[in-house]
Amino acid sequence: MKNLFVVTHTQSIHHVESKVGGWYDTGLTAQGEADAGVTADQLAATIGDTPVEIFSSDLLRASQTAAIIADRFLCPIETTSDLRELSYGSAGGMPQAWLDARQIPAPDYDRMDHRGGIEDGETRREIAERVYRSIDRIASRPCETQIIVTHGFALTFVIAAWIMMPIEAVGFVSFPAKSGSITHLRQEDYWRSRAVLRLADASHLEN
Repeated sequence: MKNLFVVTHTQSIHHVESKVGGWYDTGLTAQGEADAGVTADQLAATIGDTPVEIFSSDLLRASQTAAIIADRFLCPIETTSDLRELSYGSAGGMPQAWLDARQIPAPDYDRMDHRGGIEDGETRREIAERVYRSIDRIASRPCETQIIVTHGFALTFVIAAWIMMPIEAVGFVSFPAKSGSITHLRQEDYWRSRAVLRLADASHLEN
């Protein structure tokens, strides 16, 4: 039985500074480090002593979250740019209000290739293609329990890839998630069905 636990990175500096994230590379805040530790404990309580593999976006806020989790499980991390957040191009690192004033919602007829008013930003198709590629590679590995650390918007494409939603169908889909959330994906051996058992659960951070 295959189990994937998908974690959205915890609080990052760009969050508290109200700056655009994307590929803008900031690390965790002190609160983010603490929350990553709580998230690691929750994963350990759920997974137990089962051998795991850990994969992460190579952006600092994700890889730092993954490192704290990896310390709990005493195993290495494999990082990849394919699990990065959506790129906002030249808007990365700008005040969030600056981007909000310039973004243009995608029309219904062009959900996949619209750049949102930022000419060098990434499209939904571009993020979907790289995230799908990464999930296909990770899920095909023989290890039965895997942890993936990614980003809030990218999580939607991780789930879509897991349930084998065609890329052309992800134009409208959204699975919102708080920082430090855990999503549990499972494929059982007999029917080979892929389930979403727990979606963006952040209850371990509520106390």
